[in-house]
This record gives sequence, C-alpha cells and structure tokens, in this order.
Amino acid sequence: MAEEKIKSATTPKTQAKPKKRKKMRTYQQRQDRTGYMFMAPWIIGFLAFTLFPFIFTIYLSFNNVKKTTLGYEIHFTGINNYIEAFVGSTDFLPALIKYLQMIVPYTFIVVVLSFIIAYLLCKITTGKGILRTIYFLPVVIMSGPVMTQIMQVQSAEATAADKINAAVEKANAYSNIFIMQIIDSYSPALASALAGIFDQLSIILWFTGIPIVLFINGLQKINTSIYEAARIDSANAWQIMWKITIPMLKQIGLIITIFTVIQLGMFNSINPLYELIEEKTGETGSGLGYAATYAWIYTVIVLIIVGIVFLLFRERKPKDIKARKRQEKKLKKLDKQQKRRLAAQKRHQAKEAKLYGK
Repeated sequence: MAEEKIKSATTPKTQAKPKKRKKMRTYQQRQDRTGYMFMAPWIIGFLAFTLFPFIFTIYLSFNNVKKTTLGYEIHFTGINNYIEAFVGSTDFLPALIKYLQMIVPYTFIVVVLSFIIAYLLCKITTGKGILRTIYFLPVVIMSGPVMTQIMQVQSAEATAADKINAAVEKANAYSNIFIMQIIDSYSPALASALAGIFDQLSIILWFTGIPIVLFINGLQKINTSIYEAARIDSANAWQIMWKITIPMLKQIGLIITIFTVIQLGMFNSINPLYELIEEKTGETGSGLGYAATYAWIYTVIVLIIVGIVFLLFRERKPKDIKARKRQEKKLKKLDKQQKRRLAAQKRHQAKEAKLYGK
C-alpha cells in the first residue's frame, strides 16, 4: 500500500497529450481557397442584392400586377401570362424570332473574327502591343452611355452608315451583290440577317475587343514544344491549327461564346426582346407581370443556347479510347459469364458428390 501511494504521488495525474500535427493543405486546396476568396464579393453581392429580385420575378410572372394609387395589386393568374405571350401577344413572337435570327450569326462572326485577329496578333513580332491596344480601345471608349446612344441611333429604318459615319456606308453595297442575291433566292431570312450584319460591321468590330484579349491569353498558354513536335512529324500549318490550336482553345472558346451571347443580348438593335421587356415594365396596367414573363422566357432561351454551346465545345474522347472502353466492357461481360458457368459447374459437382456419397 505504501509503495502504491509513493507511485501515485510521483506520477503526474494528467499526462500531456501529444500535439496534433497541423494538416498540410495540398496545392489544389490552396488554389481553391484563393478562388473562393476572389468569388466571395460576387457571391455576397448576389445574395444581398440579386437573389430576392430573382425569385420575386418568378412570382410576378404568374401574377397580374396593376399599379394603383395605393400601390400594387397582385392577382394570381397561373400560366396565363405565358399563354398570352405565345398566343395572344402580337409583339413577342416576332421579337423572339428576330432575336434568334440575329444572335446566331452575330455570335458566330464575333467569335470567329476575334480568333482570326488574335491569331494574327500572336504571329506579329513588331508593334504587337500597339495593335492590341488599338483593337481593345473601342471597348473602353464605347462602353456605357456612348455605346448605348449609338445602338439607340441605329433603327430598322436607317442603317448604321446614315447615323454613325459615312465610311460604313459602303457596307450597304453587300446587300445588292450577286452572292447576296443567290442567298436570298434560297433563304430570304438568312440573306436579311447577313445584310444586317454587313450594315452593322462597325458594331461587330466593337464587340471583338474582349474576346480578342481572351483568345490571345489562351494562345500564349499553349506550349511551343507541342508545335515543334508537330512540325518534326511533318504536320503542316492547317493540321497544326485543327489538331492542336483549336482543340486546346475549346475551354476559352466556350467562355467567349457565352460572354458574346449575353453581351449581344443587351442591345435593342440585336435583341428586340430587351426593348419589349423595358416597355412592359413601364406600363401601369399589368405591365410588370408580362415583363417578368417575357424576361423568364428570354432567360430560358438563353440557357438553351448556352446548353447547345456546352454540347458543341464539350471534350470528346478519341475514337481509340472509346473502342478500348467498349472492348473492356465486353471483356468484363465475358468474365462475368465465365464466373457464372464455373459457379454452376461447382454446384452441379456438389450435387453429384452428395448423390454418390449416399
């Protein structure tokens, strides 16, 4: 007993716990944390200022909203606003068709033209910085109220040449050339869209500023050793373009295409739906309900366009990898069948052993 008391007196009551080693974050975790920090202001702003109007607009699209002297009267109407948009309204469907006719060729031309200019700028050795500044300068100058004023000046009755400057007037000649007449004989809608594009060529060039910068950034990130290896394998410039450059720019091309679709949709001359939504918002009698309905139909259409863009720019697996995976699936299937046969044979042998044993 005395020895036990001595031991208990000498040994400490609580032993010091070993310190836990700090868990080291991986490089990817640190990068993710930095990315979330940069995204935090936008997320906070969205939650604070945009989320409620976003949800409330959905609610308004199913209601009839009238402005009175006492405020707003809201009456639930279900999907009547959506039915009215497609069946009863004489303005919505023509505006929607015109938007689709304009947005597809405009987006294609802006993206392709931006890529060509960016590719040529990367090939130039002297004066590269000055040329990049010149191409991006219209984005800075023509942003905000100036660009809005120019887009408002352009109307269906007057071309950009009559309103902006006489130099663009020559673009109108494209609508009367022989090729345009041939296109018009097959598809008047396509010919009309192309004529409108040529008429607004200056506006298209203004939209290429940011896509050019993004494409240049993507082109500079491609490792030059890949090009050298391709040239050693006797690949020509056309093969290098289609097999190396364009596939490696797919992700940036996806971002640029989505950005262009959204940017073009903000101007009345390209997107008449935008003007129609503004008009309905200003109406006192049931205008807000219809404006919310038009806005959500337009949002769904833009999401469909973005989904199609995602499908076009998705990473496709090479044919040899697909064939290998199909072969692996077949082998797995055969292996399972073989295992089932062996299991059936074992069961049969066990039954026979029992019979002979008896």
